[in-house]
Amino acid sequence: MDDHRSENDDVFADELHEECGVFGILGHPDASTLTALGLHALQHRGQEAAGIVSFDGLRFHSERRMGLVGDHYTDPVTLAKLPGTIAMGHVRYSTTGEVALRNVQPLFAELEVGGIAIAHNGNFTNGLTLRRQLIAGGAICQSTSDTEVVLHLIARSRYKSTGDRFIDAIRQMEGGYSMLAITRTKLIAARDPTGIRPLVMGELDGKPIFASETCALDIIGAKFVRDVENGEVIICEIQPDGSISIDSRKAGNGQPERLCLFEYVYFARPDSVVGGRSVYVARKNMGINLAKEAPVEADVVVPVPDGGTPAALGFAQESGIPFEYGIIRNHYVGRTFIEPTQQIRAFGVKLKHSANRAMIEDKRVVLVDDSIVRGTTSLKIVQMIRDAGAREVHLRVASPMIYYPDYYGIDTPDREKLLANQYDSLEAMCRYIGADSLEFLSIDGLYRAVGGEPRNNARPQFTDHYFTGDYPTRLLDKDGETMGNKLSLLASNG
Repeated sequence: MDDHRSENDDVFADELHEECGVFGILGHPDASTLTALGLHALQHRGQEAAGIVSFDGLRFHSERRMGLVGDHYTDPVTLAKLPGTIAMGHVRYSTTGEVALRNVQPLFAELEVGGIAIAHNGNFTNGLTLRRQLIAGGAICQSTSDTEVVLHLIARSRYKSTGDRFIDAIRQMEGGYSMLAITRTKLIAARDPTGIRPLVMGELDGKPIFASETCALDIIGAKFVRDVENGEVIICEIQPDGSISIDSRKAGNGQPERLCLFEYVYFARPDSVVGGRSVYVARKNMGINLAKEAPVEADVVVPVPDGGTPAALGFAQESGIPFEYGIIRNHYVGRTFIEPTQQIRAFGVKLKHSANRAMIEDKRVVLVDDSIVRGTTSLKIVQMIRDAGAREVHLRVASPMIYYPDYYGIDTPDREKLLANQYDSLEAMCRYIGADSLEFLSIDGLYRAVGGEPRNNARPQFTDHYFTGDYPTRLLDKDGETMGNKLSLLASNG
């Protein structure tokens, strides 16, 4: 994967990022406006770029922009450029493919069967392998996005209908993804055979909606219908009489679902329901289990906001130690706007977090965070708490140690850059971070928090390779040493 983040951008370099979120609606007069609202609710899944494509009965319309949804799609002039009753949209954080407007989804192509726009959340583990095969066969690729590979496969399919061509194409893709496509009459939704990435189906005024999370349904007052099943393709089509048909097909091989655990640990919004489970409740349970597994004598439980807040509440509830907001987060931080000299970089964590001295001074503090990647941010936050007068700082992490990189749409560092692989003991890791003690939630503790039972090692219930090394699919690009290799495309300013 293409981790283009600078090692020196301390505000962002120690975070995990997911590739994107998707939203689509069929047959509604306010399709583009509702899509913009849905994308706003999914903004946490990608902040680099956003795009919307609509169809008005005659032609497709596309608006793709760098930046946040609210920077562009709150403007009535922009939404007026997206007429029609069919629309779909996408928010992006790039993992495969560089940051450029040509990679902003949805991608559109005019095919023999008509126009089609496609967007997806996740990553294909054979995307570069297929791309090279397509290019060797004469294909011309305009972007570095995996999504373009799907368009080529649809174009080359010998099936007649777009629905059949779509299924034919995704049967050739491997990895973790949820995908949406629109044609002149259809909204098509698909989820990978393992069910790694989430996708839900909703309904508003009798019209079908698909979105990465339920929070996108809530923002527009839509009804949750069900989760799209792993390996399922749902084809919704406007009929000549104006009614909408819904056809469900199976493109996968019937293997058990294995949702990504990091949806519960970090990515999904806490008010979402993923796989029938409240994300907020799961995170609070992580904190409860963490307090049982790694108790400590302390005066106050402080979350590392915002991700650590539900787990810290659970830790405080189970331990009986008071919960306090000992760190205040600045929600308006963006890219560092000053020349990033070493002196300015030292301010990085303070751009995002500030210690609340009144709750910390002269106290034994339990810091609760959701995860640790490189550990550079944890080091700075622990020091910030000490500088605010804490007597002791005990770091508790509401997920297991991350040992392995991800290839399904999470922007993770190379394996050797992960904190868990840089030290041979928990004590050495703790010394690096500067805490008085450091403990992580066990893998069984995490499984119990989310699914209510320990990990079934013979048939794991969730995707958890970043903790265990157990990848649920083949990694063709990686095994063929193409995963993460950059493509030699023309540099672009937009």
